[in-house]
Amino acid sequence: MVKFTKQFEGQLVPEWKDAFVDYSQLKKDLKKIHLLTNEVEKKHTETETETSLIKTIKSSLGKLSFFGNKERERSRAIKVHRKLASSGSKGDVYETELLEKVADDTDAAKEFFICLDTQLNKVNQFYKTKEKEFLERGECMKKQMEILIELKDAFKQKQANGESPQESKEDDYISCTISCEEDSLRSRTELQESCLEDLENNGTEPLESPKSEEPIKINKEDSKLRTVSGRVFSCQGKNLKIKIPLTNPSRTFSAISYMIKEDLMNQSSSKKCGQDGVNKLRISKKTLNHAEKMIKGALTELYKGLNYLKTYRNLNMLAFINILKKFDKVTGKQVLPIYLKVVESSYFNSSDKVINLAEEVEEWFIKHFAGENRRKAMKYLKPHHRKESHSVTFFIGLFTGCFVALLAGYIVMAHLTGMYKKTSENTFYMETAYPVLSMFGLLFLHLFLYGCNIFMWRKARINYSFIFELGSENELKFRDVFLICTASMSVITGVMFVHLLLLAKGYSVGQVQVIPGFLLLVFFLILICPLNIFYKSSRYRLISVIRNIVFSPLYKVVMLDFFMADQLCSQVPMLRNLEYIACYYITGSYATQDYGYCMRVKYYRDLAYAVSFLPYYWRAMQCARRWFDEGETSHLVNLGKYVSAMLAAGTKVAYEKERSIGWLCLVVAMSSIATIYQLYWDFVKDWGLLQRNSNNPWLRNQLMLRQKYIYYFSMVLNLVLRLAWLQTVLHSSFEHVDYRVTGLFLAALEVIRRGHWNFYRLENEHLNNAGKFRAVKTVPLPFREVDEEE
Repeated sequence: MVKFTKQFEGQLVPEWKDAFVDYSQLKKDLKKIHLLTNEVEKKHTETETETSLIKTIKSSLGKLSFFGNKERERSRAIKVHRKLASSGSKGDVYETELLEKVADDTDAAKEFFICLDTQLNKVNQFYKTKEKEFLERGECMKKQMEILIELKDAFKQKQANGESPQESKEDDYISCTISCEEDSLRSRTELQESCLEDLENNGTEPLESPKSEEPIKINKEDSKLRTVSGRVFSCQGKNLKIKIPLTNPSRTFSAISYMIKEDLMNQSSSKKCGQDGVNKLRISKKTLNHAEKMIKGALTELYKGLNYLKTYRNLNMLAFINILKKFDKVTGKQVLPIYLKVVESSYFNSSDKVINLAEEVEEWFIKHFAGENRRKAMKYLKPHHRKESHSVTFFIGLFTGCFVALLAGYIVMAHLTGMYKKTSENTFYMETAYPVLSMFGLLFLHLFLYGCNIFMWRKARINYSFIFELGSENELKFRDVFLICTASMSVITGVMFVHLLLLAKGYSVGQVQVIPGFLLLVFFLILICPLNIFYKSSRYRLISVIRNIVFSPLYKVVMLDFFMADQLCSQVPMLRNLEYIACYYITGSYATQDYGYCMRVKYYRDLAYAVSFLPYYWRAMQCARRWFDEGETSHLVNLGKYVSAMLAAGTKVAYEKERSIGWLCLVVAMSSIATIYQLYWDFVKDWGLLQRNSNNPWLRNQLMLRQKYIYYFSMVLNLVLRLAWLQTVLHSSFEHVDYRVTGLFLAALEVIRRGHWNFYRLENEHLNNAGKFRAVKTVPLPFREVDEEE
């Protein structure tokens, strides 16, 4: 049977952990009472004069209801006082008074009830705060739904009046009216938003409330959207403003083209208003679809938050019941009925507003987004996570054994043929086949470390799926990652072993040279395969993230995008191998066996420079985009870090081409500056360590790992692995091993450093979310109602 402590910690919302009942502290206080009680019982064992018969009679009489002893004992044990909320407090406060000695050590009992009252007051206050936040979101969503329904009804009415459904196209529109005072409205709106910077810590800015002049929240980024994404118009008696975030290039271009199209179509009335003081504005069906998707996502997040709050209520209630049961068992008193009555009547357990709002959200979703299909709606609102199968574990073990056996055979065969020695005459193998093996080796080593990270994140209760915004359909468990790694490396090692075996048997290079290229082609086809096999949703999510990185300045940057871009910064050797392999097979050099062709061509050498600093360039552009969206200067400082890394990478490539003293001095200077910059950012910004006034010396106040020495060791290890670039200067080698093997070893060290860095990076991000109790996303909303008085 699972202990309640583990069950409690396993089911609580990680970001709200500090707001839950501190069950472990209550158990510690109760343990003190238990120890003191045992000591007192041992001292009084020999002095007891009352016989067991008398005890039995007294206990039997005490159980009879007409004596009333039990009720009097309960009433005399404790009394819980409820102090009404004052002007300075946020809610009612509960205090427990001990009316009699409920334990052998009264001071310990007082400490226990003081802690218990503190936890009850904390739970009530947090619940009330979160309930108010979600109710405000619910009111805002209700208003958004009303506007959306009205606009959708206008489209339906248009089709019913003159256009058949078959003729309906994606660019359908409805005509509304645009106010002549649009510019003044917009300027006043922006002025209002600029005056509300006190809410920036929560990442939200207010909008107009549906029932008052007070604002309600939307995402902060909306204040920086261009006017092409927001137009003030009047539809069915309401002045509205539509804001569709320009999160991707197509939406940006479509918004600009839409604005130009509308301006051309309303050219006759654009310079002055009509007699009614309004201009015509047409809302396209595509824009309305974007707005519908935004509302749908916001409803999903609201429903998720409401479920979290219901979980918060239920788990805390169970915690109070269990700790009171333990107290009664230890002390022999009956305080559970008394205190539990207070807990049941407290705000967090008696309020039903969250339940009512959750039911209302379900009704909205079922009626307007699921076609009255409850099952379809609940699949979207409550997605089921894939169950972990034992067959996955079996195949991990099977493929691991195959990989180890094939790798051992490959190493033996390579040693016998002398392929990796400097004196080997088979130079073509190191120039053609080995880059394929090293590229896949680095790639799947990185993926394996990601699986290890997932395992450690889950063990440390770090909510990585929320941080990365992963859905249940595209989230990979650590077993899935290990299965992909072991199966892929078994296939790769097997194919390369067969390739090396064919060469050893005397087959010509031209006959077997196509095998490494064919292997690469197969993996590329699997990546883009449209069939629902081999984790399709995860593969397509990876492709979309890579697309966002390549076109970094044009896409809104989220956590997963810049996290993945950081991984690419550690995979520059893999990218250079991929570049060489692509050149070798695309130019047809494999047919002529001219493996030096790509090294002689000028455009390839120029491309080598580009590949060396492209990941840093993409990451720098992401920092620039985040600065543009959020306006924080720290992103510009982070941009400088990647610029320094870009310059260091460029000087290394130049030094490889022309080994001179001048380039060597420049490599040392640039690499030293970049390393110091990166170490500072790793420790202080990404990991949140090296804080002087922290409770943990030179660490941060909150740590997810109990052993502090692990953090000190990690900082030293990160420092050592950051200095791997010294190999460029020292040119150390391992006896007769080819320099490419040494390069692979150093590249693997950088991949290991990145995998090690990943854990602490997400730990710090999780603690930032937990510090602000951020457990659900704040989704921007499309519609805004504007008062005519503005």
